[in-house]
Amino acid sequence: MNGYFLSSLVFLLIYPFAAKTTTSRRRLDSTTTSTAVSVNASANGADSKSESTATSPTSSARASAQGSNSESSATVITSNVTEKTPSLVSFPPSPLPDEKSPSPLPKIRPSTALRRRLAPIIAGLIGGALLIIFLIGILILRGRWWGESEKNEDLEAYGIRQVPGTPVRFSYEDLRVATHDFSDALGKGGSGSVFKGVLRDGTHVAVKKLEKLDQDMSSFLAEVEAIGSINHFNLVRLIGFCAEKSSGLLVFEYMSKGSLAKWIFKNDQRFCLDWQTRTKVVLGIAKGLAYLHEDCQKRIIHFDIKPLNILLDANFNAKICDFGLSELVDRDMSQVQTPNRGTPGYIAPECCKLPSGRITVKVDVYSFGIVLLEIVCARKNFDQSQPESESHLLRMLQEKAGEDRLIDIVKNLDDQYMPSDREEIIRMIKIAAWCLQDDPERRPLMSTVVKVLEGVMEVDSNIVYEFHHALITPAAVDNQNSSAQPQASELSTAR
Repeated sequence: MNGYFLSSLVFLLIYPFAAKTTTSRRRLDSTTTSTAVSVNASANGADSKSESTATSPTSSARASAQGSNSESSATVITSNVTEKTPSLVSFPPSPLPDEKSPSPLPKIRPSTALRRRLAPIIAGLIGGALLIIFLIGILILRGRWWGESEKNEDLEAYGIRQVPGTPVRFSYEDLRVATHDFSDALGKGGSGSVFKGVLRDGTHVAVKKLEKLDQDMSSFLAEVEAIGSINHFNLVRLIGFCAEKSSGLLVFEYMSKGSLAKWIFKNDQRFCLDWQTRTKVVLGIAKGLAYLHEDCQKRIIHFDIKPLNILLDANFNAKICDFGLSELVDRDMSQVQTPNRGTPGYIAPECCKLPSGRITVKVDVYSFGIVLLEIVCARKNFDQSQPESESHLLRMLQEKAGEDRLIDIVKNLDDQYMPSDREEIIRMIKIAAWCLQDDPERRPLMSTVVKVLEGVMEVDSNIVYEFHHALITPAAVDNQNSSAQPQASELSTAR
């Protein structure tokens, strides 16, 4: 519609001036033609006169010869003249001494009156062209402004604004270029695929392309604003996002070492972590959770702590990711009522009660205890590939605690650790058991766990090694630790 309107406007502005210019040119051409014809006619007349003058003596001689036959001398002269000119030869007439050669045609220039008539026409054409260019510029700028305004209105309608501290809002085209048209895939999660990319400033990022965003756009944007405003060394940083139409993309800092699961569940020496590195990872996870639970403006319950959601950077610093199931709780509220969510095997027992119990940050403490056991034992909590008596790690812990042989839950101990590490390994197992108490009130806060790991405090001596929920084998546990997401939002990072 804009193209048709613009074409009509150009035609109406240019047509009157073009018609006047064409008429003036026709008049000028006719004047030039008539002038040239008159000059040619004058030149032809002069040539004819010269030819008649040159041939007149011969004609007189012929007349004399025919008129006087009596006189012999005249006859002889006449005959001689006749013999010398048997045929007439045409030569170009030589100019007379006093006659000047014709000068070249003068250049025809438009008269002053004509130029005066053309001046306003030319000025009108130039003015019309400038007006058209100005209008085109206005239309382009207005179209861009409309597009940006429409985008901002869409986001503001969902309650998010671009303010300091919130993630950067990228365009879809920016992220398409950064990921080379989404060609370098890092993995695929439950809510979308993750691609490696490089921003214009050279920053390496992981871009998650979400699926089915239209179903919960407001929840997505609300979590982007909430989670994007937090910043901690042991949390994967959300750099930015894209929310254009149905496209939803999340931009995270890139973790070169991948997930913790790759380093503790594979029987490959290339991915084997020494004890110092494992304790470093455990402390990093504890610090990240302590920040979420106690230091944020709103308490954040993660609900899905597991090795797949712990990423490692180039220096094996642990960073918690994937806040797709997280819950934000006001600081004046210590608990929240929510349906069951999380990954089987890592879910706290109070989350499985029907009806749903009152949930606190202690559900993350329980999940941390499971992850700590898996890091120390280098195996999954529930592993069907193991013998039935050893398939459930918590059941083994309960049995070995009764025999006062906690160290026996670690298989291939001599192959994985040094003899000097045994005392520290037992201490780590006790911390895990403290976090796995059936009663949430008996579990420590994550800030307390950090102090124990740093050696500032001692482990509670009244740990109960009776895990009643552990005696019930899970009916179905996904070997790949897939999360159950009954009401999950879309905020999720690279796996």
